Amino acid sequence: MGIEPRHSQLSIGELAKLTGASIRAIRHYDGHGLLASSRSANGYRAFSELAVTQVKQLRRFIDAGFNLDEIKHFPECMLIIDGALACPETKGAQRARLVAIDQQITELEHRRMRLRSMLDDTQNR
Repeated sequence: MGIEPRHSQLSIGELAKLTGASIRAIRHYDGHGLLASSRSANGYRAFSELAVTQVKQLRRFIDAGFNLDEIKHFPECMLIIDGALACPETKGAQRARLVAIDQQITELEHRRMRLRSMLDDTQNR
């Protein structure tokens, strides 16, 4: 006879502590349909233990520059497998995000050079 897995429900506060995400962020993710919550008897949100992985994955993608609308279109496996980084369905979006970031870096470098040039010109006067 095996041990039955524990299927406890987490409060939003517990989920926040386990993931490092703010309660506000978790509500935001839930409101965008990226987390599944239910309501406990007292009316508070309750989350499954899977939500810990989901929130960590959401934060990983947000930190990489994706917004929630983009993440919504990622396959479910990207949000439910801890550490999942890419799959064929998301590689295109990840490559496109990298191109956009590279373009932003190039533009920022140009702005920095122009600003330095302006400062150099004012120092020589």
